Amino acid sequence: MNELTPKIVDKFGRPVRDLRISVIDKCNFRCPYCMPAEIFGADYNFLTNDQLLSDDEILRLASLFAQLGVTKFRLTGGEPLIRPELPALVARLVQVPGVEDVALTTNGYYLAKHAPALKAAGLHRLTVSLDSLDNEVFQVLNGRRATVERVLEGLAAAEAAGFNKIKINCVVKKGINDHTLVDLARHFKGSGHIVRYIEYMDVGNLNGWKLDDVVTADEILEKIDAEMPIQPVPPNYPGEVANRYRYLDGTGEIGIIASVGDAGLFVKMVGPKALVEANTAAFDQFVSSLSLRTPQQ
Repeated sequence: MNELTPKIVDKFGRPVRDLRISVIDKCNFRCPYCMPAEIFGADYNFLTNDQLLSDDEILRLASLFAQLGVTKFRLTGGEPLIRPELPALVARLVQVPGVEDVALTTNGYYLAKHAPALKAAGLHRLTVSLDSLDNEVFQVLNGRRATVERVLEGLAAAEAAGFNKIKINCVVKKGINDHTLVDLARHFKGSGHIVRYIEYMDVGNLNGWKLDDVVTADEILEKIDAEMPIQPVPPNYPGEVANRYRYLDGTGEIGIIASVGDAGLFVKMVGPKALVEANTAAFDQFVSSLSLRTPQQ
């Protein structure tokens, strides 16, 4: 990195190492906490293909962020596996100098089809969303677009392709799926995968969020600990998103993301432009000078 190149830091002076890249805005699920069907209906105008960042544009931006100190990329959507030829993009991103980790968050619907190609492309890690093992509850939370079996088939395919320590994300909403939390933990206990429970949060003021619908991190911990005793463990690295807890019998761990209780800085690229939430005038000036379709000076 050139000494004159500004680093991305938050208002506390902490370096930003993670870049979240939304490769597509479309999703095949209609989760009420994220993309409710009453808003994202059949006539909703998603971005056209020519409005999305091309692979070359994503690679160029990713390379520039790497020069600013970013070492991890996370590919998201919408549902990222809807984007055509995603493994080819992954293969290019893992080659960016300075980048140590490229991960993917998916709802798992298309994972069985794409897991081998993603592994072959060099993808390091997977996160799969699964809000309940109860099929009726799960369908309520995905707009009746998929079954639990479909996602579990994707997880099995990912394991067969060589992915391990897969993170299983579960958004918890009071009165909807909070009674199934323990079953989810028990299912993956001892598998090597890590269930991460996420406090229900507002997403762009579109999901009718109410504080009364939140199951707090403490309440989640109490439910799990009552059935399968756990204890806190240190983070894997400073600023890790989830608080970690291990089972006392040594058969794995879970994570809790207190998205309502804890607010963190994130960096996100979406659609045709880069959106960067950072509090440095130097970085803002640097980004304003970028042209995605001309060589870097």
